[in-house]
Amino acid sequence: MTTASIAVRAVSTAVGAEILGLDLADTLPDATIDAIRHALFQHGVVFFRDQKLTPEQHAAFAQRFGAINVNRFFKTVDGYPMIAEVRKEPDQVGNIGGGWHTDHSYDQVPAMGSILYAREVPETGGDTLFASMYAAYDALSDGLKQTLERLQAVHSSRHVFGVEAYAGRGDLKGRYLNPEAATQDAVHPVVVRHPGLGRKALYVNSAFTVRFVGWTDEESRPLLQYLYQHAARPEFTYRFQWREGSLAFWDNRCTWHYALNDYHGHRRLMHRITVEGVALS
Repeated sequence: MTTASIAVRAVSTAVGAEILGLDLADTLPDATIDAIRHALFQHGVVFFRDQKLTPEQHAAFAQRFGAINVNRFFKTVDGYPMIAEVRKEPDQVGNIGGGWHTDHSYDQVPAMGSILYAREVPETGGDTLFASMYAAYDALSDGLKQTLERLQAVHSSRHVFGVEAYAGRGDLKGRYLNPEAATQDAVHPVVVRHPGLGRKALYVNSAFTVRFVGWTDEESRPLLQYLYQHAARPEFTYRFQWREGSLAFWDNRCTWHYALNDYHGHRRLMHRITVEGVALS
């Protein structure tokens, strides 16, 4: 279909669309930015191929959608503190983002979006999975929807990026930084209304959600585990195959993502910029 001045092609039923024919190094008109934003909100993640971006152009594109969130925990690109480096060298075992999650849910005001640009990718492997939290919510029973809509959940950075977790990071230590800064805790609704569309989405994730408010960790665990398994069902997901110059822009309020770690012995270098969001309700 064509939305405003851009061509948008859905890549799966539940999540994701490719936007065709744009050079993101250009200064795009406001109407085009608005059309990209609408496609992002509707599809959860949008993809662009064959881009040639300098760090300055990457940042300039991101700033058209909001202020940039300077990441506390990732090594940044030299000279560009707004760009987080997502890197794995051939001799390294661990990868960054190797599990279902959504970025920055531990912040009081979670990030709106993440813009990941492929600088160097292996010939095979290193794909990223995306899952629609719109679809995950829609597929729940009416009874469970009613239960979840009354709940809030605690999210935290401490157990992922904190001092105790850092000690067991292995060869990720040089790529994750500042464990003493991992002091963020936040409370968000378990079901949120997307600020741009008003559509309901499930908002918990296995990386950063700790428990439901007013429940113990033990009481929370069975229901959270059910939701994590439910939301990762294949029919809600899409697997994106990277090429050098590919760019993925996902909405953290309505998607999960998962970086596959199946390219041992090969280098993968990505640059990520995170865009600030608004409080969720």
